[in-house]
Amino acid sequence: MTSTQSDLAGLSRFIFRAPSWYTSLGFALLVAAMAGIGAFDSGDLAGSWRGIFFLGRDAWEGIFFIGIPTVVAAFGTTGVDRFVGGKLTHNRSSLLALAGEVIIVTFLTGAAIVSVFTGLGQTFIFDALVVALASVFAFRLLIVMAVSRSSLLIAAVPASIQTLTSAALLFVYSGTLRFFEVGGPILDAYLMPYLARPDRAPPELSAIALSHFQLLAITCVVYALGVYVFLRIVDRPWRRSLGVSVLDFIRGFIGHIAEGTRELEDFFEQLGQEAIVPVTVLSFEREDGTEKARFVLPMIHPGPMGEIGGGNFPERVARRSEGLAFPPHATAGHDFNLVTEREVDVVLDAADDAYENIEYSPDVTESVRVQSGDAKMLGQRFGDDALLVSTYAPQFADDVEYAVGLSASAEARTSGLRDVLLVDAHNCNNGLQGADLGHVTPGSKRSFDMITAAGLAGEELSASSHASLTLGTAFDPTDWTPREGIGPLGIRVAATTVGDQTTAYVLIDGNNMEPGLRDRIVEGLTTGPNAKADVAEVMTTDTHIVNTVEAENQVGAAIDPDELRETIDRLVDEALADSEPVVAGMATERAEVTIFGNDRTETLASHANVVVSMGGALALALILAAMAVSLLVFFLA
Repeated sequence: MTSTQSDLAGLSRFIFRAPSWYTSLGFALLVAAMAGIGAFDSGDLAGSWRGIFFLGRDAWEGIFFIGIPTVVAAFGTTGVDRFVGGKLTHNRSSLLALAGEVIIVTFLTGAAIVSVFTGLGQTFIFDALVVALASVFAFRLLIVMAVSRSSLLIAAVPASIQTLTSAALLFVYSGTLRFFEVGGPILDAYLMPYLARPDRAPPELSAIALSHFQLLAITCVVYALGVYVFLRIVDRPWRRSLGVSVLDFIRGFIGHIAEGTRELEDFFEQLGQEAIVPVTVLSFEREDGTEKARFVLPMIHPGPMGEIGGGNFPERVARRSEGLAFPPHATAGHDFNLVTEREVDVVLDAADDAYENIEYSPDVTESVRVQSGDAKMLGQRFGDDALLVSTYAPQFADDVEYAVGLSASAEARTSGLRDVLLVDAHNCNNGLQGADLGHVTPGSKRSFDMITAAGLAGEELSASSHASLTLGTAFDPTDWTPREGIGPLGIRVAATTVGDQTTAYVLIDGNNMEPGLRDRIVEGLTTGPNAKADVAEVMTTDTHIVNTVEAENQVGAAIDPDELRETIDRLVDEALADSEPVVAGMATERAEVTIFGNDRTETLASHANVVVSMGGALALALILAAMAVSLLVFFLA
């Protein structure tokens, strides 16, 4: 993950799950009641029962004039929006209506405070109400267009419900209809009691005039044009460089985080490019022919976040495998994210095909560890194939580019190896600090360090003698949660014993590790009087289940490192106790999948960050311009 991509991922902390519709409406009615008590005259409060009566009346008036439009908008917006082809859910609609109510209450509260200190009077408060209702319309229009992808005119229909309902109530209960009398009432006398009811409304509403409704209509048009201009300016670079709309991204992002929908995958599918990725499987089989453990490594990246795309790939592998599954991180970055979860099935099918083609061998070598520059490589040969695990610890590193991994695997095979399962241990990084987050790119010194180390490991393994193999496994899903940096697979250990050497492979279902933690775990397993293995390495799956709400959530950041080490020590002991003779084999198949594509992730992240950094300034400028036009209209009126 580059710094630009990390900035994009960090935006997820501002998103929250949409509450249920009844929670939003309950809170909206409470706010409306409190606003009514503060806004309307409670009359003579002498006597406790009389005071309670007047407070109750004021609360009801607040609910009626402020809460009822919110309720109508909450229920009506979803129906109308879906009728015109939109996708607003009841939860989103209710939350949107609540937000509109908060805007109205905020405007009225501010206007009331200004009125008290300046003596502008009740008319000024209702002028502010006009601006508030127009602002609610503009805000709702923006959200409806973003979520439902409707045109301006179509989106204006559901977006106007809250404003129109409020305006209708104010029109009827302010008695504005009297301004239409020309030599007598225009409307039938029998309808007047229902369309003009000032006698049943708070006296404060008598300050509303016909001009307020005329100004509201004009202001709504001005604000709608502002929304249209804002979206056109923001959307233009997305369409020119990516061929997609920013509204599709916003809708999908909010839908995924707020309600767990798959709309974000639809957006990513528009960006996707076809790619061929190797899928390598290393399997260990017992003497009775049953599988004991399985390493599965497709050269994809398990992202972008949550269960979108391949974000939950490790758990899917675990459910598919007969033996205990080990899905470590491959040498691939965010450009090799799968665009939809459906693509995971394609990868798993390729893994199944590879598994069926495995030829097992009892011949295994002891593991070797080599180093070139910052790159360290742990390798072990199984028949004519090899498992290689790369790390840059204690130096910081994040994802290794696809091309670098392919080159390193090819370099290892020059010594006579057939298939190579090359793991990026992904076990030491300093989070999202600094401009360089340790991305290993083609042409960098680190990429050549890795390629050279892979070649050295291949040479040593080709020259090593073979012996029989025993394998023990253990796992613990743990009580830690994704919010604490640990995914559903927990911690898994595979311990191989060849001759007098024991090698412990520790896999943690998380996304990278805090600096120094990997070294302390390895040192504790391999040195001192309580050493449990001769060689050890710690890997993470890079699952993005742990990054749904927080971009930086590495193993060891939220949990006690000592408790983690104790858990790993216990699991290694259990794995050693579980040891039994096995044979091993490896095979590789290729899968044709749709991924984000070269440089697409960086382009997407750059555009999204520009929208955040410059979109706020642009929105503020347009709001000020619209407000200036509104003030001009008010003065001219």
